[in-house]
Amino acid sequence: MPHETASPPTSLIIQISDTHFGTEQHNVVSALRDFILHQEPALVVLSGDITQRARPAQFAAANSFVQTLSPHRLLVIPGNHDIPLYNLFARFLYPYANYAREFGEELEPEYESERVLVLGVKTTRRRRHKDGEVSDEQVERVAERLRRARPDQLRIVVTHQPVHVIRKQDIANLLHNSERAVRCWSEAGIDLFVGGHIHLPYVRPLNERFPDLPRAVWAVQAGTAVSTRIRDNVPNSVNVIRYPVPTPNTCHVERWDFAADTQTFKQAQTHHLRLDR
Repeated sequence: MPHETASPPTSLIIQISDTHFGTEQHNVVSALRDFILHQEPALVVLSGDITQRARPAQFAAANSFVQTLSPHRLLVIPGNHDIPLYNLFARFLYPYANYAREFGEELEPEYESERVLVLGVKTTRRRRHKDGEVSDEQVERVAERLRRARPDQLRIVVTHQPVHVIRKQDIANLLHNSERAVRCWSEAGIDLFVGGHIHLPYVRPLNERFPDLPRAVWAVQAGTAVSTRIRDNVPNSVNVIRYPVPTPNTCHVERWDFAADTQTFKQAQTHHLRLDR
């Protein structure tokens, strides 16, 4: 579990998601590596679906990529594609064996610095095909940790499946038990829910889904970072989170898209998010 006792004036976090190694585009992988090394983030968050079919070679390829990002810190959680689908013996008895071989046994990692607190939550379930779920025990444990955050920290929870969607066809992809999680974690002080799964990048206030939330909370979704499995003609993309910024009680979330003409990632959007402080 990585910890830091000091932080630069602004903490920069890069979120990559749904890399689906096994379907990766090598030119996009190379461009993403260059982008991350240039940005010099305090933390790289990989929010699940690292591989296409949870095969050892796919995990090894993913790990080879992240090793090139050293010495940048990494927080990784598994997605539904990171447990075996067709090997039922492995799925029910050793679902995370291939994941753990490359990324370690910790399935719910935590990162803390002077500026930020980031909590990973395992939402995959061996009994579910692609749906995610958060248990009541996870809800209470994460809420307790959020309550111990320092008042000036940016508080982020990472789940693979989304807690808020913007298209009717994605309602089935909502995280099971997400309403309880959103309400409980909102009261405990969360600022950002960060996720992936549906390969659609967007930033939305959670009061769109829960108008009576007691404080401002934001859903930050990432697209697919390097895979061929893009949807709705949305290019490969990643998110950059900056905190603090010159405007008080605010963080910035930037979307960076892969540009085929220059073979680089270019900034496409910037969201200025108000935080309840």
